[in-house]
Amino acid sequence: MADDNFDIKETYLKFLKDDEDMTMPVAAIESLVTMLRVKQPATSSELIKLVRSNIETLKLSISNAISLSAGCDLFMRFVLRNTNLYSDWESCKRNLVENGELFVQRAKESREKSAEFGAAFVKDDDTILVHSYSRVVSQLLVKARKEDLKRFKVIVTEARPTNKGYHMAKILQQADIPVEVIVDSSVGYVLHKVDKILVGAEGVVESGGIINHIGSYQIGCLAKANNKPFYVVTELHKFVRLFPLAPNDLPREIQSGNEETNLGIDTSLLNIQLIDFTPHEYITALITDLGVLTPSAVSEELIKMWYD
Repeated sequence: MADDNFDIKETYLKFLKDDEDMTMPVAAIESLVTMLRVKQPATSSELIKLVRSNIETLKLSISNAISLSAGCDLFMRFVLRNTNLYSDWESCKRNLVENGELFVQRAKESREKSAEFGAAFVKDDDTILVHSYSRVVSQLLVKARKEDLKRFKVIVTEARPTNKGYHMAKILQQADIPVEVIVDSSVGYVLHKVDKILVGAEGVVESGGIINHIGSYQIGCLAKANNKPFYVVTELHKFVRLFPLAPNDLPREIQSGNEETNLGIDTSLLNIQLIDFTPHEYITALITDLGVLTPSAVSEELIKMWYD
C-alpha cells in the first residue's frame, strides 16, 4: 500500500539532521528515492507527475536552495531516462528504486573523489586561502594533511553574515592544520602571501561560473588581479541548469535571506545577500569527481548529462 502521509520536506530535513555531512542535493535525491519506494504509482506518467510535484514542493519550501535544485533536476533527468528503458511496468518500478539507491551512493562518494583529485594541488609550504565552509574543501585539506602528510597553512575568511568560516577553521584545527581566520574585508591585505585560493560551490552554472557564499565573487576578482590561482572544488551533482550573465543576474528567490544580526542598527536598512555569482573568467579550474575541468568544459559535461 502507498503511504498517503509521506511528506517530502520532512523526509528531506530528517536526512540532513541525521547526517551532518550530507549535502543538500544528496539529501534531496535520497528523499525522492524514498518517495518512490513508499508511493506506488500505477503508470509511468503518474510516476513522472509524482516526482515533479514533490520536486516542486521541495524547491518552494526550502529557501536559497540552489544546490537542492541541482540535485532535484538531476534526479528528474535520471527518472525520465530510466522510465524509457523497460517495457514491463513492474520491472521499471523495481529497477528505478534500485538504480536510484545506486545513484545516491555514487553521489555520496563523489565528494571523496573530488577531494582526492584536489589534494594533488596542495604543495608543501603552501599558504591557501579558503572562503567560508565547504565540506569537500575541508575533506580535501584534511586528506592532504593526514594521508599525504603535506605541511601547509590555511587562511579562512570568517564569511559574514553566516560566520561559517569559524566552523571551517575548527575542523582544520582538529586535523592539526595551521589556520587563522580573517575578516572578509582583509582578503586584499593578505593576498600577497597566498599561493592559491580554494572555494566550494552551491552550484556550477552552464557557463562554468559558480554560485557560492557571498564574497566569492570579490575574491575571484582580487585573485585575477593578483595572478593567484582560483580553484573551485565541487561535485557533479551541483551542476545546475542556469546561465546567469552577470554577478547580480540570479533568480530573486535565491539571492537573499534573513540572518539574525547584533549590529545595533535599524535592520530595515540591511540588504543581506547570502550568495553571489562568480563568472567563469575568474576561475582557474574546477576540481570535480570527474577530474579537473576548465570552465569551458562544464558546458560540455552539462550537455552530456542532459542531452545524451
